[in-house]
Amino acid sequence: MTLDDAVVSPMIDLHAHHFPRALTESSTTPTGPRWPHLRPGTDGRGQIMVGDAVFRHVTADLWDVETKLLALDRAGIGVQVVSPVPVMLCTWADAADAAAYCRAVNVALAEDVATAPSRLRGLGAVPLQDVERAVVELHHAVATLGLLGVEIGTSVEGVDLDDPRLHPFWAAAEDLGAVVFVHPMDGGGGVVRRAGQPYDFGLGMLTDTAIAAGGLVFGGVLARFPALKVVLAHGCGSFAWSYPRLRLGDQVWNGGDPAMSDDRARSLWVDTLVLDPEHLRILVHRFGPDKVVLGTDHPFFPAVTAGARDFVGDAVASGALTRAQGEGVLHRNAAELLGLGSPSTTQPAETS
Repeated sequence: MTLDDAVVSPMIDLHAHHFPRALTESSTTPTGPRWPHLRPGTDGRGQIMVGDAVFRHVTADLWDVETKLLALDRAGIGVQVVSPVPVMLCTWADAADAAAYCRAVNVALAEDVATAPSRLRGLGAVPLQDVERAVVELHHAVATLGLLGVEIGTSVEGVDLDDPRLHPFWAAAEDLGAVVFVHPMDGGGGVVRRAGQPYDFGLGMLTDTAIAAGGLVFGGVLARFPALKVVLAHGCGSFAWSYPRLRLGDQVWNGGDPAMSDDRARSLWVDTLVLDPEHLRILVHRFGPDKVVLGTDHPFFPAVTAGARDFVGDAVASGALTRAQGEGVLHRNAAELLGLGSPSTTQPAETS
């Protein structure tokens, strides 16, 4: 059985990135050798710069809303939730400078998504190296700017996500009903013994995310804040595969309750960015069929965005997912998480 485009609502993409052009044009954002900025070209291409160095070559759908919407139309994506490029999180910086930068990021991102409110929603940034400032910015992003939540890294300059110093942030996120999207920040570098590619991208990022998820599940965060809405990128990294050993180790050495661990793991949301449709089977098994949401990493991997529906359709055709599970992954699960309702049609590109 396959997915029929005629009966499946337009997709909701929960993992995509945006770099507001207005941020680069602002005179109030910090500058220096480590601060990221956008260098847009006139030919639809540009660069993310860190200081004077090229960090990444990018295309206009990273910063231009109209170009982004055209790409979404081609892919059949009805709603896309955009978050900062991880290099923009800047937890290394002085807290006051980081707070000013995050405020500028959030204002500019909110302005961009507001030009296409039926198609784009946003997640902001917080200066998590200073929890008090992070809580202030989280409230501003959600309550004032109307963003759905924020993106954070898998750790904060060596501080893991279950560190008690971060509890006020988690408490505020739970109280606000904010989505917290956890994404590795450093491309997987320094996580595993073997450095360079393909190891950083293929193992480092996934291990980094699994460690973050382990802290949430086994480190007490989800026990203390059970109503959190946490989404982990890249299918939660290697966590789904590693979980049985983590569960047993927690039981044997820490006296953990396996059933409680299962419940906490299944309170997480994860995206589909695992690159093999057969892997969706283990995600649904581990986290539950209602906790897997579409993620494309748009605009960095155009083929993933363009093939998103076919990717899930292949999982249905192979039996990795049922038809109902596939439809949930494409739109229903994210709609319920975000309180968006179910988008009815893909609308033409809109800007104002």
